[in-house]
Amino acid sequence: MDLPGGGTVDVATIQGFECIFSNFLQIATTLAGITLFVMLLIGGFKYMTSGGDPKASEQAKGTMTSALLGLILLILAWLILKFLSEFTGIPDLLKFTIPGPN
Repeated sequence: MDLPGGGTVDVATIQGFECIFSNFLQIATTLAGITLFVMLLIGGFKYMTSGGDPKASEQAKGTMTSALLGLILLILAWLILKFLSEFTGIPDLLKFTIPGPN
């Protein structure tokens, strides 16, 4: 596509989503890890400051349990994809790519 100033601009294609989706997954994974770490800190702080109150300590244990389960699920999802990549012999399984025209 020609611009009035004499330059050209390529038209956006579906391959543009490849970079966007990859960046989104990287940001989402990082935010999930930070959130799980903060949940563990909050749960630990609530547990230490519960003062022997059974209800407060159970709530704190629930927060820490949820954070640990989330962390385990996040790691398990990555391990499953890594296993499938090795098992099927597809090295780019962990990379999001949209096939282009030949």
